[in-house]
Amino acid sequence: EVQLVESGGDLVQPGGSLRLSCVASGFTFSSYAMTWVRQAPGKGVEWVSDINSGGGSTRYAASVKGRFTISRDNAKNTLYLQMDSLKPEDTAVYYCRKYTGSYWFAGIDGWGRGTLVTVSS
Repeated sequence: EVQLVESGGDLVQPGGSLRLSCVASGFTFSSYAMTWVRQAPGKGVEWVSDINSGGGSTRYAASVKGRFTISRDNAKNTLYLQMDSLKPEDTAVYYCRKYTGSYWFAGIDGWGRGTLVTVSS
């Protein structure tokens, strides 16, 4: 059974930084691409960033490019999202999800419970 546990969310001031983590279990983490998505209050789910299984390829939504960095440690079965220069519009519950292949040209499955990021002064 795929299990994904996000952590690291917090209340932070605009311009601040946070690092989110997602610990994976129940599958061979190093074999699958991963993604971060987010859902702001009262809005739909928004894709944030992808990383391939080996960690060498990444892509970002235009809204976060240059401010967020996705990475992974396959030895620790952990996915990360470093978020810098945070803006109020980054306020959302952040979720990690698993693709069904080594790149993002595949289906997607698994949901964690999410971690709440609030950007406010």
